[in-house]
Amino acid sequence: MKRRIYIPAVITYLLLFVSGCNNLNSSKHGKLFIIGGGERPPELMQKMLDASGILLEDYIVILPFASNEQVEVSSFVTQQFYDLDFKNIRTLFLNADSLLAKSSLDSVRNARLIYITGGDQNLFMKTAAKTGLTEAIQEAYTRGAMIAGTSAGAAVMSKKMITGNQLFYAEYTSNFRTIHQNNIEIKAGLGLLDHAIVDQHFIQRMRMNRLLSVVIENPDEVCIGIDESTALLVEGCKAMVVGSSQVIVLTNESKESETKNGLLGAKDLRMQVLLPGDVFKIK
Repeated sequence: MKRRIYIPAVITYLLLFVSGCNNLNSSKHGKLFIIGGGERPPELMQKMLDASGILLEDYIVILPFASNEQVEVSSFVTQQFYDLDFKNIRTLFLNADSLLAKSSLDSVRNARLIYITGGDQNLFMKTAAKTGLTEAIQEAYTRGAMIAGTSAGAAVMSKKMITGNQLFYAEYTSNFRTIHQNNIEIKAGLGLLDHAIVDQHFIQRMRMNRLLSVVIENPDEVCIGIDESTALLVEGCKAMVVGSSQVIVLTNESKESETKNGLLGAKDLRMQVLLPGDVFKIK
């Protein structure tokens, strides 16, 4: 496969980094491609390949551990890459004792592009912690790999991860009817984004109440809602919206909040509704 040429929007994005980024963590040299779930059209997947800089001699690793149907979801993603003329793909599956061999972890560390499928982010992180996968992904990122993920694979990118659970409800519900204190469960993610929390399927599934709750209770974080068929291309402390829909960015400007009868309040929240091609800074 020939190395592909970046589209003009990506060129514009990359040129922003030439001018410098004061908050860039120099120990991390990779990129993130965070997809909000839903359909992933060929154009979106092509942009991911282009931005990764992947060459014919490089390879992609697919990690389907968030799904209970690992073979099916990995086969679908593999076919998407095949259709884009890239076929050097490795997929890791759990073995019987839920451990990964050293050779499998090495293949993650040396991959040019790591792709995390959708499913349940809690299941993925449990597997990652048990197998040493978290450290392998972080090392690959530090060495320059692109880490990509969709849906649950998007949620795991941040240091603080939205689990999808609401603490006031015994059973899972996709509705977020309140902006209430201590309702949204947060656990540890992969830590590739230090000061940002990601939500996915955002506009399509009307998750604003959830992200409002998160940004009020986590005032030091940039809270990002990514819609379906849309992604963030992140390098260092800057991110560009790519795809077909919007990204919502919430920040708690004053770092202050209040509660009354368990209800959350804040008076200085800032919201941005960003369109494809827009660029913003992450701490």
